[in-house]
Amino acid sequence: MKVLLINGSPNARGCTYTALSEVASTLEKEGVETEILHVGQKDIRGCIGCRKCRQTGKCVFDDIVNETARKFEAADGIVIGSPVYFASANSTVISFITRLFYSTQFDKSMKVGAAVVSCRRGGASATFDEINKFFTISGMPVASSQYWNSVHGNTAEEVRQDLEGMQVMRTLGRNMAFLVKSIALGRAQYGLPEKEPRVATNFIR
Repeated sequence: MKVLLINGSPNARGCTYTALSEVASTLEKEGVETEILHVGQKDIRGCIGCRKCRQTGKCVFDDIVNETARKFEAADGIVIGSPVYFASANSTVISFITRLFYSTQFDKSMKVGAAVVSCRRGGASATFDEINKFFTISGMPVASSQYWNSVHGNTAEEVRQDLEGMQVMRTLGRNMAFLVKSIALGRAQYGLPEKEPRVATNFIR
């Protein structure tokens, strides 16, 4: 079992990393291997809709997105972490996951997804919703906690003082470990849910 954690903050060891580390530590205690990737400091451009990935199986921009795609395919779950910028996710991490999800053709069904958000004060819920939409369009179960997956603070030390937020991260880690293990058992015994051929309706009259 392995879960990939994405640090979408420009700060390698800041608030978002502190929250992700608490999730990762809990997952490890539950027997799930983890890897934290720092992408928030990268120069990542957005998707240009060229659809070249449909021919080659990878994004036309050969950067950390394509490097991460292989890790994502091999993982049982993924956690996307972002700071709040103007009540929304960091634009770098949105560019990253837009290209990551769109350019990869492998089946993401039943990979577990989770969003983790750090903010000084407001915008956590909007950012949390924004990231979760990538999972729910991909057939991925979403791991939840005892509260929305967010921490508050302006520094890593302040985040560590957010006792409720850190508890939320640990609960998320335990819940995600349970989901990943349960899905593995279900896949082995029952297989994955049946898939119908995809129907796309564009409402053209």
